[in-house]
Amino acid sequence: MASIQKRVSSKGKISYRAVVRVKGAPTQTATFLRKTDAVKWAHDKEYQIRYGKHFPTSHAKRVTVAKAIDRYIEEVLPHKPRSLETQRQQLLWWKSEIGSRVLADVRPEVLVETRGKLLSKPSRSVGTLAPSSVNRYMSALRHVFAVAIREWRWIESSPFSALKKLPEPDGRVRYLRKDEAFSLLKACKESKSSVLYPLVVLALSTGARKMELLSLPWDDFDVDKGQIVFQKTKSGRRRSVPVTGKALTILRDLWNERCNGEPYVFTNGKGGHVQDIKLAWQGALARACIEDFRFHDLRHTAASYLAMSGATAFEIAEILGHSTLEMTKRYAHLSPSHLSKVVAGMNASLLGELELDG
Repeated sequence: MASIQKRVSSKGKISYRAVVRVKGAPTQTATFLRKTDAVKWAHDKEYQIRYGKHFPTSHAKRVTVAKAIDRYIEEVLPHKPRSLETQRQQLLWWKSEIGSRVLADVRPEVLVETRGKLLSKPSRSVGTLAPSSVNRYMSALRHVFAVAIREWRWIESSPFSALKKLPEPDGRVRYLRKDEAFSLLKACKESKSSVLYPLVVLALSTGARKMELLSLPWDDFDVDKGQIVFQKTKSGRRRSVPVTGKALTILRDLWNERCNGEPYVFTNGKGGHVQDIKLAWQGALARACIEDFRFHDLRHTAASYLAMSGATAFEIAEILGHSTLEMTKRYAHLSPSHLSKVVAGMNASLLGELELDG
């Protein structure tokens, strides 16, 4: 039979411990923040045990977190090349903190306690890790447990099911004013780097990410149609973006100057592409007297001016390659005039010909 035990911590935090006891089977327990979750889990667990659908718990009681992480890094991470190194570092941190625990001992309260250490972990820039970064760490380990359930059959439930993500502030939207854009482009044109100016123009024109542009092969640019098809994107989906005006002129000039069939737009002259332009970029920012601005903010600048030009959230998402419209909503406040026209059109259609007394 199943029972639910209400618990109150020394700080007054309430949790619910579900206990399932069935004759001939090991006692099963789990802790939840909501009583409804505890009741549902207990009901499902009892059903699984009584009708022969209970997963064996031997693996969960002898396989360590370290072993699970090692297997995940070896078998799963190679299929995620864009996030491989970042997630590898995140998982190695988890391994150092709770690697000695067996999977069955990783309960929600253990994750909450370890998450607290993450919140005080120094960041690479200034201060400590932001909630969004902590959520990425949690997500990395969460997927290890998901694979351990779905594919390896090592455990039957995830301790992450009882946890919520930390609240994250709205995404940063720092974009260039027109005078700043002019100053930056002038500084880029004066740079000793032949890559910087065309790269920045393309970033402003297309809203593409830095590595999408630096790794862009000529095969993905249609000279006649003026169109780029980004094959290697963060979302893993191909994205087609039209190129017009100054950006198209620059690309066509680079195409005409192409030597020895170089495969990349921004070639390093050795058959590969330029990896980074950090020093040249920082120098241009200094000459243009622009502060608090990252290369990725060129992408925000493109999106912001699209919004101010009347582009819809769907259109901005298509151009930037956002996986959800939620990511595009941060630019909505920049298009009030466009929204006003939309609302005015709706009102004219719905109420324009109605004459109501009073």
